[in-house]
Amino acid sequence: MNLNHYLKEKKKAVDLFLKHYITSKKNQKDCPPHLVKAMKYALMAGGKRVRPILCIASYEAVGGTSDNILPAATALELIHTYSLIHDDLPAMDDDDFRRNQPTTHKAFGEAAAILAGDALLTDAFAIISEAEAAPKTLINVIKELSFGSGPGGMVGGQAVDIMLEGKRANKKELHYIHTHKTGALIRASVRIGAIMGTASPAKLKALTEFGEKIGLAFQVIDDILDITGTKEELGKSTGADNERGKNTYPSIFGLDSSKDIAEQLINESVSALTIFNHKAEALAEIARYVLSRRN
Repeated sequence: MNLNHYLKEKKKAVDLFLKHYITSKKNQKDCPPHLVKAMKYALMAGGKRVRPILCIASYEAVGGTSDNILPAATALELIHTYSLIHDDLPAMDDDDFRRNQPTTHKAFGEAAAILAGDALLTDAFAIISEAEAAPKTLINVIKELSFGSGPGGMVGGQAVDIMLEGKRANKKELHYIHTHKTGALIRASVRIGAIMGTASPAKLKALTEFGEKIGLAFQVIDDILDITGTKEELGKSTGADNERGKNTYPSIFGLDSSKDIAEQLINESVSALTIFNHKAEALAEIARYVLSRRN
């Protein structure tokens, strides 16, 4: 398959949905224009839409063919964007640039950035409620997204990450941070696609393993790129992990071993898809793309 074409087409569909969402916010009398502007600034800054695309590819792998997946898929991008806004704040990672532009709090102020993140988080669940699916399916999707992004997932991972800044984590703590602050939402993205496609238990299990492996690999590679990448490639400052005393795979295992770990995780994620036929080809190609990415 032509992965570049696939990613381009899926990103286009997600971006169109997001554009309609953020434009319609302007027509709501109770939503202040400056809040909409801050939300749009962060949401439409040109992200790769990895999480929504993984959700769509998972949905297609289990036989889904309808655009009904788009509300659930794009809700993931709202959650991801809110997390980036908050992560960049001075009280968290204190970053000045994101996606080659000033971070939201630098452009709009800290209060507006916090509220924009809060608004995106809340609206994610409103968008899911508009999806055409059985009520039980939507409840399961909401449960999955809440867990993946909440205290047992992304938020919990970020909390431990901050708590251990400047301290050397053990391998168990490092694994927890990475599988939660980044891996949990990626795992949820894959599982939500499967749930929306009414996957069988066996296929859901296989996709869960795929999501867990690729989710951890994604953060390991982020750690590596913070050392080997450039500001131009990443759209943000590099070397920040080391400056802040962050616990990363290179800081614990070394750079070369971290590359080996990432490659092994990607190979294992692809192996988890053997239960599928060619319908999971997109997921396998995305996994290989994650391993080779430079931004």
